[in-house]
Amino acid sequence: MSENPQEPQTPQQPGPAPQQPGPAPQQPQDAPAYGTPQPQSPYQGPPPAGPAYSGGPYQPQPLTPSDERMWTVFAQVGAIIFSFVPPLVIWLVFKDRSRFVEQEAKESLNFTITVIIANVALAIIAAVTFGLGTILYIVLIAAVVFQILAAVENGKGAPYRYPVNIRFIK
Repeated sequence: MSENPQEPQTPQQPGPAPQQPGPAPQQPQDAPAYGTPQPQSPYQGPPPAGPAYSGGPYQPQPLTPSDERMWTVFAQVGAIIFSFVPPLVIWLVFKDRSRFVEQEAKESLNFTITVIIANVALAIIAAVTFGLGTILYIVLIAAVVFQILAAVENGKGAPYRYPVNIRFIK
């Protein structure tokens, strides 16, 4: 056939290369077969040893003494402002990292719950007796004084026990 220069030429579509007769190319033995999922990490060996990966379950790092003092003071002072929430959160977060923080946050949480119960009882008494329960304010002032004393003692690194405290959380 002859080519006519007048006819437009269509570009040839690239297609698969024709198969050559003979044996198929072999894959190396350690290469995965086609279609098997590849690991996402470029690292193909066992996990590294050392402080970054110990191979065991997660172990929380212990707190330093200055961090212990700071969190116990936050548990005491936070209870003055936000009621039971700061001691509860501090106890739940740091109970595995420091015995001192666990003990003092539980103490603050128990005292805060005790004060809440006393305030509810005194409010009911004040409502029933038409105001004879004004001792409610004395309880609030005493609670603030005891929590400040606890914060000062915890700031020194010493434990503090409230004089009146029902230990709901042991």
